[in-house]
Amino acid sequence: MTELAIGPGTQVTLHFAIKMAGGTLVDSTFDGSPATFSVGDGNLLPGFEQVLMGLYAGDEKEFPISPEQGFGQRNPNNIQEIPKNSFADDIELEEGLMVSFADAQQAELPGVVAEVNDDVVKVDFNHPLAGRDLIFEVRIIAVAVCDGVQKH
Repeated sequence: MTELAIGPGTQVTLHFAIKMAGGTLVDSTFDGSPATFSVGDGNLLPGFEQVLMGLYAGDEKEFPISPEQGFGQRNPNNIQEIPKNSFADDIELEEGLMVSFADAQQAELPGVVAEVNDDVVKVDFNHPLAGRDLIFEVRIIAVAVCDGVQKH
């Protein structure tokens, strides 16, 4: 039986950690259950998926992920000014507060309060990791053909 490399048509089980360039941990599965995804299923951003291509079960690697490979650059157009009276009176508006709105398709659109003025609240709808250089650490546990035949 030959070893199967990560590529199109494979399912991957792995542990991962996403860290800020300075080492601050953002997310990790290393202390819990591993994650499983099929290459190309959209569960992993393309830039994160691309660096895994060609790896095998047992491989452990760290990859730098640029904003372009990860969550994109910050977009100043994603910072919106919303009239303060659009918020419920019982919400204590302060910088850093996570708020949620519905977009045109009624999907949830989270944002973070960036600034509160007398009449207007600036809300940042950029992904919190947008514009950041990241480190993607992985330990590949298994690589399988998507039909469920597993190879180690």
